[in-house]
Amino acid sequence: MQPNWESREMKQEMVDVLNHEGEVVGVATRREMRIGRLPHRCVYILVFNKNGEIFIHLRTATKDVFPSHWDVCAGGVVAAGEDFETGAVREGFEELGILTEPQFLFPFRYEDEHTIVFAKVYRCNHDGPFILQKEEVVRGEFVSMMELNKRIAIEKFCPDGLKVLEEAKKSGLI
Repeated sequence: MQPNWESREMKQEMVDVLNHEGEVVGVATRREMRIGRLPHRCVYILVFNKNGEIFIHLRTATKDVFPSHWDVCAGGVVAAGEDFETGAVREGFEELGILTEPQFLFPFRYEDEHTIVFAKVYRCNHDGPFILQKEEVVRGEFVSMMELNKRIAIEKFCPDGLKVLEEAKKSGLI
């Protein structure tokens, strides 16, 4: 599946480019970062309600990577010059309308044929309601871990989010 690298916002959004140690070595547009598969920073936010259910959401068909996939994490690319914490708060607000500051869990690195990311993973407790960013999120819902495992077996989920979830479970953080 070819990623969508042509959106207007993507051509203008600037991101820090990293070396393979995670240090900033330059700046590029998001489009240049995607086309060149340049290492960059991201944030991932696991959102849980008071019942311990996780919020999952369906990504729009226009997302640049993993369009029309379910995701277990909110979040996204950290902007050029932005720190991880600010990026996490911004992404939580932009994507879901959450004003709560997320709790840092662990650093995370992910690489596949489309992307190389140096990230930080956060957790947020929020029962909703959410204000979903229509450009990025089709719909969302809370599910139990048992239900999530059933859905993962039959539906398309973002592989990086699944790796985040796996690491959080393995570390006993969720």
